[in-house]
Amino acid sequence: MKKQLVAIAVISSVLFSNISYGAQSNTIPERENTEELVGLSSGIILGAVVGGPIGAFIGALTGSLIGKSVGDDSEIEAQQSLLSQQQYEINETSQKIAQMNQQQQSLEEVKSELARLKAHQKQTLAELGVGMNVQFKTGSSLIEPLFKQQLDNVAYMMASMPELNVDLMGFADRRGNDDFNQALSEQRLIEVTNYIVAQGIDKSRLQGQAYGASAPMHPDQNVENDFFDRRVTLTLIPESAQLAAN
Repeated sequence: MKKQLVAIAVISSVLFSNISYGAQSNTIPERENTEELVGLSSGIILGAVVGGPIGAFIGALTGSLIGKSVGDDSEIEAQQSLLSQQQYEINETSQKIAQMNQQQQSLEEVKSELARLKAHQKQTLAELGVGMNVQFKTGSSLIEPLFKQQLDNVAYMMASMPELNVDLMGFADRRGNDDFNQALSEQRLIEVTNYIVAQGIDKSRLQGQAYGASAPMHPDQNVENDFFDRRVTLTLIPESAQLAAN
């Protein structure tokens, strides 16, 4: 029993002296060996108790292997934690890229819709430019329902395009005397102007003049031509063009 204790003391002294010397000589590898050292010392003690000097040697070897295994497991866990963090960052980046792609798609849709609206406005302007006359019955300044829809379109264009103004001209046919025709053309002009203003358009954007029967559309007077002469003509004018003219 005394021999076993002596052997344990000798082996422990030698091993721990080597451990201490290794720490002082700075020859420890980059990887931490704490687990191996713990396993080694624990193995020595356990082996010595169980099997004497030989048991101490075997225990030391077994303890070293156990300690190395523990160290490897810790390194694996560290690598797995790092991989998990990297995977999380990759997922975050992928989500951000997906959001950016969705925002880009939404922007393209907005651009497409804006282009469609501009094309629609351009088409409406062209249509209004073709038929911008409000016709009236003989001796009347009442706006017929058919032409109210046309004036609604004019008001819509003016509301959506603040730089757009309207020039109005009132006329009468050649029947009746000049004073009556002049007054009738002025009243028709007033009715059309008031209707557009009632749709929310500032009156300052509307300018007009009445001409009576002084500007017939056709040289010959007949029932058909008189119908086209009883009118208020509307002309859309961009503000820039109006300023340039002044």
